[in-house]
Amino acid sequence: MMMITDREFQDFQRFIYEAAGINLSPAKKALVTGRLARRLSARNLDNYGAYFALLRDGKDKTEVQTAIDLLTTNETYFFREPKHFDLLRKVAAEADDLARGGRPFRVWSAASSTGEEAYSMAMVLADSRGNRPWEVVGTDISTRVVAQAKTGHFVRQRTMHVPADYLRRFCLKGIGEQEGTVLVSRELRDRISFRHANLNTTLPELGSFDVIFLRNVMIYFDQATKRKVVERVLSLLRPGGYFCIGHSESLHEISTAVRQIAPATYRKP
Repeated sequence: MMMITDREFQDFQRFIYEAAGINLSPAKKALVTGRLARRLSARNLDNYGAYFALLRDGKDKTEVQTAIDLLTTNETYFFREPKHFDLLRKVAAEADDLARGGRPFRVWSAASSTGEEAYSMAMVLADSRGNRPWEVVGTDISTRVVAQAKTGHFVRQRTMHVPADYLRRFCLKGIGEQEGTVLVSRELRDRISFRHANLNTTLPELGSFDVIFLRNVMIYFDQATKRKVVERVLSLLRPGGYFCIGHSESLHEISTAVRQIAPATYRKP
């Protein structure tokens, strides 16, 4: 594999920080090398400097988005940090629909990656809301994972944390060529809207939400970027709504717009 120089790595650190607010530590040098190597080959380029020059030129918007897709981390799995889903189940079941004037109960997976978090939310809402209206929105900076999330198609191994009852109710087991995979039911897929969104810039029109998950994302941002992202995201949280972050994250010196009610769990007054 072609090696990347320190200067070239610094160029890509700056590129992804400016594009997505993500800080790539020196420990990510091998990750950058491996993920971008395929693009050098695809574009017949001899070194990482030439590829960076292509991105910096900015004329090839598709290539710029491809590089962003490759450099953003997309680690997720179904029902990660279960207590947040316990909270979602309780809040969704107890929501006063009369006071809501019939509007749907809406939740947002703000960094939805390949969709496991959003589909987990949908399973909980389908179970706890019954016939009452609800919606799930999933967004991610990577167009690649957004497209994958829309399929609702997963390797069976990735569903190991899905409760058995939910697997039976909401997932179809693949057979034949699809053996070893599962497909989330059309019933749920039709209730989720997956969209491309960069949390580090102006957000698309998404509406407002009763519950927002922004989990295990802030760890990639510096303090200034965290403040801006959280402010932007919380502007879409309804009064009385709930905000969940990763258990390794904190809103200390980041935001006073919400109050902590449990570990990694906040509520907007």
